[in-house]
Amino acid sequence: MPQPDDELLAFDTSGLEDWDERRARAALDGGHGALYRNHLRIALQLDAWAEAESRRTDVDARYRAGYTQALRDMAAFLRQTYYLPAGPE
Repeated sequence: MPQPDDELLAFDTSGLEDWDERRARAALDGGHGALYRNHLRIALQLDAWAEAESRRTDVDARYRAGYTQALRDMAAFLRQTYYLPAGPE
């Protein structure tokens, strides 16, 4: 049976420099679990936004690439617990 938060953790971790599933699950179970769940939901939205931006043709290619990278980086930081009050758990 899947754990309740599995869908929030169902993303490609290969591009994350500091991914630690144990740390993520501990954050979900910790005192800031609700906040981290919110961060994971925001990261999903940032992924969708980055995907949409990557298909734009009305902006300069370098601008588009930088913008989508910034969105993806922000999603990565949120997923790696960097913005929880205690920092990485």
